[in-house]
Amino acid sequence: MRIICILFVFFGFQQLKAQTIHVGGEVTKELDLTKEDLAKMKRTTVTAKDKDGRDHTYKGVAVADILHLAGVTTGAQLRGGNLSKYLLVNCADGYAVVFSLAELDEAFTDRVVILADESDGHALPVDKGPWRIVVPGEKKPARSCFKVTSFNIGFAR
Repeated sequence: MRIICILFVFFGFQQLKAQTIHVGGEVTKELDLTKEDLAKMKRTTVTAKDKDGRDHTYKGVAVADILHLAGVTTGAQLRGGNLSKYLLVNCADGYAVVFSLAELDEAFTDRVVILADESDGHALPVDKGPWRIVVPGEKKPARSCFKVTSFNIGFAR
């Protein structure tokens, strides 16, 4: 019975961990965002092609808004040595993708990368969610990754 309780606590913790996005590294405020936290933030809609080659409509939170909440260097401060900062996005299956902070900052680009929880008006399917990164305008959707678990800000030095 004791082993069952330990396994329940462990797998319950893993499930809880899967339901949060950790934002850490070179930030002024580390975050552990839940679905409820993200629901309170400004929603953004983008259209992007998926691996099927068709356009899909995604809704979620702009990654830049999440980074701003964590106190990540943006705007006028994103110059000089700060231009070597990056965002590493980690996924539950071990997949990871990288963005320079300039790729996500509205002072540098008009493209909005989002952390989506909806696709074509529906919650993401279990095998793709609860969150995925959506990068509009890329020829290959390789950085539009699934089951996002964390954001880590670092220096490429």
